[in-house]
Amino acid sequence: MGIQDDDIASVRAATDIVAVISEHVALKRVGRRWVGLCPFHNEKSGSFSVNAEEKLYYCFGCGAKGDVITFVREVEHLDFVGAVEKLAAKAGITLRYTDESQTEGRKRRAQLLEAVARAVDWYHARLLSAADAATARSYLRSRGLDGDDVRAYKIGWAPSGWDELARALRLPDDVFVEAGLGFLNRRGRPTDAFRGRVLFPIFDVAGAPVGFGGRVLPGQDGAKYKNSSQSTIYDKSRLLYGLNWSKADIVRADEAIVCEGYTDVIGFAKAGVPRAVATCGTALTEEHVKLLRSFARRLVLAFDADAAGQNAAERVYAWERQHDIDVAVAALPHGVDPAELALSDPGALADAVAQAQPFLKFRLDRVLGAAALDTPEQRARAAEAAMAVVQEHPSDLVRDQYLMEVAARCRVDPDQLRNRRFAPPRGAEPHKGRAGRQGRPPSDDGDERWDDDEPPPRGTLVRPERARPRPAPRDTAETEALRMLVWRRDEIGPWLHEALFREPVAASAYRALVSTPTVADAVAAAGSDDPAAGDLVQRLAVEETEADAHDVLSRLVDEAATAALSSLKAEARVADDPFAVGEAIAWLNLRIMELREPSTNEQALDQLLGWLTGRPEEEHG
Repeated sequence: MGIQDDDIASVRAATDIVAVISEHVALKRVGRRWVGLCPFHNEKSGSFSVNAEEKLYYCFGCGAKGDVITFVREVEHLDFVGAVEKLAAKAGITLRYTDESQTEGRKRRAQLLEAVARAVDWYHARLLSAADAATARSYLRSRGLDGDDVRAYKIGWAPSGWDELARALRLPDDVFVEAGLGFLNRRGRPTDAFRGRVLFPIFDVAGAPVGFGGRVLPGQDGAKYKNSSQSTIYDKSRLLYGLNWSKADIVRADEAIVCEGYTDVIGFAKAGVPRAVATCGTALTEEHVKLLRSFARRLVLAFDADAAGQNAAERVYAWERQHDIDVAVAALPHGVDPAELALSDPGALADAVAQAQPFLKFRLDRVLGAAALDTPEQRARAAEAAMAVVQEHPSDLVRDQYLMEVAARCRVDPDQLRNRRFAPPRGAEPHKGRAGRQGRPPSDDGDERWDDDEPPPRGTLVRPERARPRPAPRDTAETEALRMLVWRRDEIGPWLHEALFREPVAASAYRALVSTPTVADAVAAAGSDDPAAGDLVQRLAVEETEADAHDVLSRLVDEAATAALSSLKAEARVADDPFAVGEAIAWLNLRIMELREPSTNEQALDQLLGWLTGRPEEEHG
């Protein structure tokens, strides 16, 4: 399924790239360009440049480049269609799709999202002003949430009446039910899904409201938490509360904090650590990990890892291996959740994240910290319990390093620990010991190992490195002429010819620029044939030039003529009649000398252009 090309072009044309990028980057104008700090890598001096006229950007530090759609895809972590849809919504453009059935599906999704958005607003207004929400407001204040927090996170209140939302919104029954806002009772009447609960709206990664997490007030009947039912727009195994707000800081820190409660996420933000997310009433799943891995390489678990560690160690180690992530645990005070700590000691909450320990280290410290180590018998028991935890890790290199730590803390000979087998902790599956080279567990297809020069096992996510195609040299007359062709085509374009571009990448870039109507089209055309040429055009599009066109053309012709002279001299050395070639060498050598003299420059320039390009002199003007 795709969006019709005309509509994509309309979205690009209607979008102000500077305005979009300025939502994420502080840009300042430099000539006709805009410059700022790159949002895709850490830097202290601005190497990120934007061409507002051609709607292109390029970073000289990390090589990030593209148009406004590419930028939204990268920053918002959306697919192409999602990025175009987001920009189209801002521009007020109605999109058409190449597959009519998909068009209807998109319309239906938009209808459901609109229904949830209306519910979010209604519940939120109810919390702010309704008399029956007074107890809910008091509860939120007791949790450290003031009016600004309630407004920022659109927190709401679902009254106790069985159909108050349904009567207020008056949605079609099928939309009301499919959006997860309620159900039809035995009489076929719409009934609200949430009643008598504080509601935390849940947004997808793009910021669209897709569901709710409802918290019953203390002392009231019912399950403590209730989430929206599974639907076409709400899948709790793929959603993380707060990711829409925290993703920018997650990318900057290359770290995501995972907690359990909605107020925990808000507490982290209030404590100055705005990169926390929470699962929506379910355990952390591999889909969650995959989603977070697209933003960061390090996950910090900020919940009770003792119980989770008993059952999830094998999964955590598999996630670390398969998705190239590091999982750490924040050592929070026992019995205190992040929301409470944010209220009582926000500095301690930030420190717990900064000092988070690797998953295995955290579990090992808990085992040894709770053990008595006074007698040989106690130390032996502690070593056995600790080694049972260590043995769960799939890497023999990691296991051996922690074995040395256990031996030192329990005053046991390391070789004795290496030669013993240890039972796994109660409730945990034994480590199967099938690790291959460097402790890698088997791949999904049953192979015992995989080599570094072979493709990784199916399901393995390899963190991509940003491709940096080899650009043409930046300090040549060829690149300066191309730069001028991008920015001031009328001044130099009529004089240029493909014969003047001897470097292959520059020649490809020139062909793309003269054969397409816009620079953006030239980027695409050059990149399809030669990625390095596409990269060059993209880069030149954000490098404004103040060079004199005549000087640039003279340098370009000088370099091309000098190269031709060298070729003629080489030809003369092997020619049957070197004197015949010698005449051409003498003529060319004289013209080059005249080109370098101010008094004869213009006449020599015209003659050399005609000779190099095969065009009569009068065609150059």
